[in-house]
Amino acid sequence: MNKQPELDSNSVYRIPARKGVAAHVATGRLVTVINTHGSQVVDTWAYNATDLTEFMSMEHSRASMLTLFPKTGDVFKTNKRQPILTVVEDTTPGIHDTLMAACDIHRYEQLGAHGYHDNCTDNLHNALEAIQLKAGATPSPLNLFMNVPVDADGALSFQPPASKPGEYIALRAEMDLIIVFSACPQDMVPVNNMNPTEAHFKIG
Repeated sequence: MNKQPELDSNSVYRIPARKGVAAHVATGRLVTVINTHGSQVVDTWAYNATDLTEFMSMEHSRASMLTLFPKTGDVFKTNKRQPILTVVEDTTPGIHDTLMAACDIHRYEQLGAHGYHDNCTDNLHNALEAIQLKAGATPSPLNLFMNVPVDADGALSFQPPASKPGEYIALRAEMDLIIVFSACPQDMVPVNNMNPTEAHFKIG
């Protein structure tokens, strides 16, 4: 039996701090991702519900949108160049990341972590497993609320999110899809302001 995300209230679902959740979303439905405390990155993936080998691809999306920073009206594409999610509203400053890979155990080992560290790659696959699904690859995620400035010389840096508590982004499903979120557990660089927290989402 499918394990559903934890319902907080008014059909708002919780993404627990440092963990991941997955949910089915029908074509045309809106998925609203809320930065509840203002300082949390939410790694986001979307898969074609009928074919998990087709998934939202940052590489293909950037080639289509011709921008690093998605804005209202932009359409994310799959690895088969089909529309999968459209940004319909964004109350944040519009700072999201389309460049960085999901954190994984190797990343934390390189940063000096000892022993197991929660990570977005494992969160993705655990969330899919919880609804009896399995994906072979770990696509590069859409890192909602993640602040990775690009300097004029092309240099990148990790900064705390610019969003405020309760700000959100709303995405429209352009196909029946599986959405997966990870409340990023990164606490060794400042992308979550060094304090990973929960976030929330709703499907309307």
